[in-house]
Amino acid sequence: MTGGMNERLKVAGIQVLLVLNAFIMIYPLIVMVLFSFKTNAEIFSSPFGLPESFAPENAMRIWNETSFVRYLVNSVVVTASAIVVILVFGTMAAYAIARYPFRLSSAVFLFFLSGLMVPLKLAIIPLFIQLDTLGLIDTRTGLVLVYVAMGLPSAVFILTGFLRTLPGELEESARIEGANEARIMLSIMLPLARPALVIAAIQNAVPIWNDFFFPLVLITNERLKTLPQGLTVFMGEYNTDWGVLFAGLTLAALPITLVYIALSRQFIAGLTQGAIK
Repeated sequence: MTGGMNERLKVAGIQVLLVLNAFIMIYPLIVMVLFSFKTNAEIFSSPFGLPESFAPENAMRIWNETSFVRYLVNSVVVTASAIVVILVFGTMAAYAIARYPFRLSSAVFLFFLSGLMVPLKLAIIPLFIQLDTLGLIDTRTGLVLVYVAMGLPSAVFILTGFLRTLPGELEESARIEGANEARIMLSIMLPLARPALVIAAIQNAVPIWNDFFFPLVLITNERLKTLPQGLTVFMGEYNTDWGVLFAGLTLAALPITLVYIALSRQFIAGLTQGAIK
């Protein structure tokens, strides 16, 4: 009886910690959504209270007074392009390292891992000079290439670890059946690595979508600004319309949140399989 009671108390304690952690994570999002329906006066007079009205006036101002759709399209194009390139090249590099061992495979893997150690922002000055020399300043292409360089190391790290766990018998059986190496990779191995691909995509998509630093440095053309950069129009030197700004943040967070919800099953499956293996 004592052992069973201790086990129940342990489970209850873990559940309490998980609920507390979930509350800490979700509460700022709830505050952001509530603030998006408030005026500046309401935010400062009753920051923890409910808004007087849930009318979408702030969201309408975002829609009418800014180029929100243009910013949204720019963010989608830049994020989607970067993720596609990261997954394509990251998968090829990880597959070569994991499934075709060679003398320098460990050195190549460590080369990619070194990209995780040094923040790319530390190299912003030489990076800016290099992109300017190539004529890629103030272009989506330059921004995408920066994000690819930033996200490729983590993608290679995740995919290499997962691909190494797949049994070699799958490849041997496919070769006996006459499948070439490209067919083995595309039709057999990559479908099994789908959870790892989703993890790599989500882990890179969120920081790219929310990034403010690189668009601020590399983009000056109003037509090319992304959402985090474009919403700064409501942040003035002497006055900031916080209600409208929070409405913009809520709308900006909505697409990536929906993508995460849609892929959450694959994301959890990838984490679970990685833990088991």
